[in-house]
Amino acid sequence: MKETLTYPTVSVIIRGYNRERYIGPAIESVLAQTYTDFDLLIWDDGSTDKTARIAIEYAKKDRRIRVAACEHRGAVKSLKAAVADTFGAYLCWVDSDDLLSPRALEETVAVLDEHPSVGMVYTDYQLIDAAGRIKGRGRRCCIPYSKDRLLLDFMTFHFRLMRRSVLEQVGGINEDFRCAEDYDLCLRLSDITEIRHIQKPLYQYRVHPRSISHEMRLEQVHWSREAISNALKRRGLADRFEVDLQIRERFSLRRRNLDE
Repeated sequence: MKETLTYPTVSVIIRGYNRERYIGPAIESVLAQTYTDFDLLIWDDGSTDKTARIAIEYAKKDRRIRVAACEHRGAVKSLKAAVADTFGAYLCWVDSDDLLSPRALEETVAVLDEHPSVGMVYTDYQLIDAAGRIKGRGRRCCIPYSKDRLLLDFMTFHFRLMRRSVLEQVGGINEDFRCAEDYDLCLRLSDITEIRHIQKPLYQYRVHPRSISHEMRLEQVHWSREAISNALKRRGLADRFEVDLQIRERFSLRRRNLDE
């Protein structure tokens, strides 16, 4: 008689590259969840510090953890590979320098369980500094969700839990993006599924000089613009609007001059 394999409902991914200072607290925040039907894949993207070693020590103590120590591919390609190596019906990721609040999985899973039409649910988030001190709620939390408003503001920032089925339906992570791949993904998801917002800060986003948002700021702006332009094409709006790029990381749409 064949043994039937069963998988946890939720797969959580932490991808890390040279994050030995923060990876431990990130892992512990996932393990501290009140919802326990999950597995955790820690994907080390070729770190040259102790990141992988720390992750392996945690895996020895908790059977829900798997560690993949791979050659350096970059953030987007490593995330795509990690997603392909998970099995849960629901999927999420936590940045290796951030923290997940204890009830984050419990509250987001409840929304997907109770509302089959919802393909993704996201929460509010708090900003923390390098030492973990709370600096306040993120500005995106104040922006109401709408499919159209998402073209201008990435309010579905953190924390996100999605159905694997809808992720696969839109083609998954676009590895052509060097960054802002999560914005591109959320725009594509908004085209095909209902998205819900939990107005509670269930994620802590760490701001520090070595974060991707600091080190790749200009690239983030460029690839965010690309994500918006692609969304305009998909929605049949590219002939009416174009993206006005501004380095202060704010976007606006302006009507095209058809005489140009």
